Amino acid sequence: MPSTLGIVTIGQAPRDDIADLFIAYVTPGTKVILRGALDGLTDAEVDALSPQSGADTLYTRLRGGRDVKISKHAVTERSPAALAKLRGDGCDAIVYACTGEFPPMSGDQNVLFPSRVLAGLAEGLLPRGRLGLLVPFAEQGEKLARKWARPGLDVVVEAVVPSANSAEVAAAARRLAGHRPDLVALDCMSYTPATKAAVKDAVKVPTLLAITATGRVLQEILD
Repeated sequence: MPSTLGIVTIGQAPRDDIADLFIAYVTPGTKVILRGALDGLTDAEVDALSPQSGADTLYTRLRGGRDVKISKHAVTERSPAALAKLRGDGCDAIVYACTGEFPPMSGDQNVLFPSRVLAGLAEGLLPRGRLGLLVPFAEQGEKLARKWARPGLDVVVEAVVPSANSAEVAAAARRLAGHRPDLVALDCMSYTPATKAAVKDAVKVPTLLAITATGRVLQEILD
C-alpha cells in the first residue's frame, strides 16, 4: 500500500515548492498532504500575528506568494491543530517544514524536525571550526547564532530572504565567503537548490540545504 506523507508548513497551504521537493525523495505513488499552521486566516489576521522581537521572528510565504514575518509564538500555538489533522489523515510520516527550534507541542511525537537534521549533520561534519549560516532576516542573526553555538564552534551569519533575486543571493554568498567558513547551513526551508548552488560556488565548502537534507532522511524512514 502506498505511504502517506504529511507536511506542516508554518505558513499556508498550498506550498507546491516545498511539496515537490519532498516528492522527489519518496517512493512514486506516495500521497502527500500539506497543511499550514496559518490556514484559514485572512491576510489581515496573519498581519496581526507580527513578531514581538528578533527571537520571535519566523519567515514564511503565504498562499499567493507573499513573504511575511510571523510570530514564532503564534505559529507554535496554531501548529498542534495542523498536526492533529495530518494524524487524522492517516499519515505514515510527518515533517514539520521549518528549521526553527520549537518547544514540545501536542502531537509532535515522531515528527521529523529539519532543525534536528541540520544540527546533527553539522555536528558530525564540523565538530570544531567555523560554521556559516544563511538566514532570511538580519534580526534573526543573534538568536540563530545562539541556537547553533557549541564549544569549539565559531558561528558567522549573513541574511538574504529566500525570495531574493539571483544578484541578491550572489551578494549574500560573497559576504558569507568573506567569513571563510568551513561548512555552511542554509537555515530556512524556503531556500532552494539554486540558492545552495550559488552559495557553494562562492564559498567553496560543503553546504547543507535544509529541505533536501530532510528529504534524504525522510526517504530512509519511508523506504
